[in-house]
Amino acid sequence: MAKTSTVNIKPLFNNVLIRPLEAEEKTSGGIYLPETAKEKPQMGLVMAVGEGEVTPKGEVRKMTVKVGQKVMYKKWGGNEIKVGNEEWTIVEEKDILAIVS
Repeated sequence: MAKTSTVNIKPLFNNVLIRPLEAEEKTSGGIYLPETAKEKPQMGLVMAVGEGEVTPKGEVRKMTVKVGQKVMYKKWGGNEIKVGNEEWTIVEEKDILAIVS
């Protein structure tokens, strides 16, 4: 369960709560980007996960991702929520593209 000073969040089913990592401040060529030109981050830390997806047979399929992992997720999708002063995202596990080592 994700814990902040004011909010406890436990995603349901196959949902994952992600705290996005900061957007890049400069390009690979060393050019600094203004705030308006920064891309929406696609990588973040898993802060909480649901129990898993319920199959048509009523069985629960366990989650692949775990709290604390760094993940890459789809650019568009999910739901942004406010946690403290930060914007976090809740996505379905299928919207996570990769676990980053």
